[in-house]
Amino acid sequence: MKIRPVILCGGAGTRLWPYQKNYQAKQFIDFGGWTLIKKTLERIKNPIFDYPIISTNFKYLKQVRRSLKESRVNKYKIVLEPTKKNTAPAILSSALIRDIPLKQPLMYFAADHLIERANILNKSIDKNKFNLNEKNIFIFGIKPTNPSSDFGYFLTKKIKKNINKVTKFIEKPKLSRAKQVIKKRGYWNSGMFFLRKDSIINNFKKYQPKTYKSCLASVNKAKYKNNTYYLNRSSFIKSVEKSFDYAILEKTKNINAIKLDIPWSDLGSWREISKIYKKNKAKYFKKKNVYHRPWGKYVNLFEGKGFLIKELTVNSKSSISLQKHHYRSEHWMITQGKPKITINKQKFFKKPNESVFIPTGAIHRIENYFKKPVKIIEVQTGPVLKETDIVRFQDIYGRIN
Repeated sequence: MKIRPVILCGGAGTRLWPYQKNYQAKQFIDFGGWTLIKKTLERIKNPIFDYPIISTNFKYLKQVRRSLKESRVNKYKIVLEPTKKNTAPAILSSALIRDIPLKQPLMYFAADHLIERANILNKSIDKNKFNLNEKNIFIFGIKPTNPSSDFGYFLTKKIKKNINKVTKFIEKPKLSRAKQVIKKRGYWNSGMFFLRKDSIINNFKKYQPKTYKSCLASVNKAKYKNNTYYLNRSSFIKSVEKSFDYAILEKTKNINAIKLDIPWSDLGSWREISKIYKKNKAKYFKKKNVYHRPWGKYVNLFEGKGFLIKELTVNSKSSISLQKHHYRSEHWMITQGKPKITINKQKFFKKPNESVFIPTGAIHRIENYFKKPVKIIEVQTGPVLKETDIVRFQDIYGRIN
């Protein structure tokens, strides 16, 4: 039996747009000829997988259909939630549709994760499908590349050859705690799940009976049209709003881990997105987009909907003006040098791989006192992303009007 991929595509991606009312869901953002949902759809074009099921909501239906069409995925099913209830009801209701046999292996992917070396991931999925049963759940861990407070972790112990049992979850720890977890060989919790349909049913019946009852009723009463299940609203809203982690994973003892050492990110912050542009800078670089300034230069790498990615180079003994912006905020990730940063009354130095957030209206400056040029990947977000949105207070090059 082939593995059925289920793509969870209901997330709003609000972490990227904390001060904006109009924003895009992360999975649909065009980062320069690619989106995360299209990357996910490409990943499942593998002989081990059957056609996909996409769990989403009314707000994203058109974008999901457009992504499927552009990715040339012709066979699929969409499960449409009438309202957001977090991942537990989404995972359960997508498994309960009649297209899925009781012992079907289901692989749950997030639509907004970036995964490289997918062949390693797919091999591990295929290899472990024979270890699935009517109770257990396999989750995927990523070997950390650095201590991070952005991700959850888990610890494991080996119980059989090539099978690791999850012993503890650690939810987004502080940096000091994250370092301790990594020393204990903790892995990032990727949010990908692998289990059979009967395991989902059994676990929800045991730990979330109210949600099981409401989701089953919403599926049984669903309207089906154009490959889409429109879940029944009056039944679905009775389900408990919880994540799959809190609803099931923290209650059941039957969780195994598949450990992976591959490049992975949920691109949940502009810092993580900046790393992608730094890594693929040559792909985005265009000579016509280089602009020289008295303090150095900047290059516009990519302008998306509501955001602009730049690389700044501040020369030795140089400084940008002390300035503020009315319409945009900025996220800086230092990639080279040791700049002195001013944000309002705060002054501090930053090192490579450290990041800074500049809120809209904050007075700020970059100064380089050293011989080595400072390089920064800058992400601007806001309704106006033009150089005209600069109010200068001090400038060593005499550019104050």
